Amino acid sequence: QVQLVESGGGLVQAGGSLRLSCAASRRTFSSYAMGWFRQAPGKEREFVVAISWNGGWTNIANSVKGRFTISRDNAKTTVYLQMNSLKPEDTAVYYCATTSRSWPTNDRDEYDYWGQGTQVTVSS
Repeated sequence: QVQLVESGGGLVQAGGSLRLSCAASRRTFSSYAMGWFRQAPGKEREFVVAISWNGGWTNIANSVKGRFTISRDNAKTTVYLQMNSLKPEDTAVYYCATTSRSWPTNDRDEYDYWGQGTQVTVSS
């Protein structure tokens, strides 16, 4: 069983920044892509960004392009989401997830394990 634990969420003003972390228990962490998704109240969970097994490729949603950056530290089995220039519409619960694929897929159904989520609230 793989465990993913997110941290770093909170309340921030529009234009501010937050850095989310996701620590994974997976021993083969470095072999698989990781992704971040988010879910706002009343909406479906949507793809935000993903990173390949070695960090060489990323896949990012247009809505956050230029503002969000994903990175990973395989030695620490941790993936990060740096969020800059935050907007009120970024308010959501953010989830990290792992897939058995090595490439950064944006397909939610390709992800096998999910964290419990961390709340990000951006005030206007």
